[in-house]
Amino acid sequence: MNTTPPLVRTTFLLLIILNQVLGSDQRPNLIYVVCDDLGYGDLGCYGQKVIKTPRFDRMASEGLLFTDHYAGHTVCRPSRLVYLTGKHSGHTAIAGNNMHILPEGSVTVTSLLQKAGYKTGGVGKWALGHLGSTGHPNRQGFDFFYGYLDQSEAHDYYPEFLYRNEGKERLPGNLNSGRRNVSSQKVTYAHSRITEEALAFIVRNREMPFYLNLTWTIPHTNNEAKGNGQEVPDYGIYDQMDWPEPEQGFAAMITLMDQDMGRILDLLIELEIAENTLVIFTSDNGPHNEGGHKVSFFNSSGPLKGYKRSLHEGGIRVPMIAWWPNTILPGESDHPSAFWDWLPTACELAGIDSPNGLDGVSFAPTLL
Repeated sequence: MNTTPPLVRTTFLLLIILNQVLGSDQRPNLIYVVCDDLGYGDLGCYGQKVIKTPRFDRMASEGLLFTDHYAGHTVCRPSRLVYLTGKHSGHTAIAGNNMHILPEGSVTVTSLLQKAGYKTGGVGKWALGHLGSTGHPNRQGFDFFYGYLDQSEAHDYYPEFLYRNEGKERLPGNLNSGRRNVSSQKVTYAHSRITEEALAFIVRNREMPFYLNLTWTIPHTNNEAKGNGQEVPDYGIYDQMDWPEPEQGFAAMITLMDQDMGRILDLLIELEIAENTLVIFTSDNGPHNEGGHKVSFFNSSGPLKGYKRSLHEGGIRVPMIAWWPNTILPGESDHPSAFWDWLPTACELAGIDSPNGLDGVSFAPTLL
């Protein structure tokens, strides 16, 4: 358990308010990273023995590893709606993976932080509103967006285009096969472009308080691909392993994501803003058992029963690591928390009031 004295937490929050009053905005930057279909047992710091994740393991050793954190749902779209709104799926507009477009005037963590003066960016997978709709990210509190708008589009890791704000941006060399979400020509890997845009957003906004919601699409499978749905440029260190190709791809996705998490943390240190930046990493639900990948192959659920689409622990209990140099004491916490707690946590750290009617409770006291 985190044992930081209440006086220290109170002092920290008072300093946030004082800095704003004096005109020196030292409110912390907030980076909330959500990957897709990563299991409780897929990282070394959570017990994985085969897949290599040295940067996540280091992040956990330098930060706070949560053992009892829960996603918002067993599948993607409703889970994301939960962390955006601070309400559990019994109180959100959808309780399944059906299409939902956020209505105008929705109160989200992003809209609240934007109104409070944060520069807000969303990079990756959105799934809550298409181009021209009220649910488009630029109409829901994001100053900047880059990535996939539609959930099903995000199954294809070599799409012909991604969205930059309200326009399309072609990805060089990629060509659709004529089948939905299946590319015949694969040159530009979407995950890599998404990571580059996240890094660029941090650089552009390093002088102001910013909020970055980075939603990586891996290690989700391409559901429409035949056979091996684990699309990745190469298998890297797993190329010579005597495994089925989908398992080589699954492991390669996680290790690639591990490297990219390291790039983000290294950039924060290089820009000398790491000590004023909270980074949260988590997964939208449990591990998938699709596209040729078997949950049992790497023991992706760890000690838990079940996986994605299941209400057993393995479907909803997910990794969460919090990293904030010289603020978070390194360690492990069994504090029970869930996606709906993120909105009030972000508000407390930003020094603003949370709206009424939330299901979430801030876990900022556990961090500080």
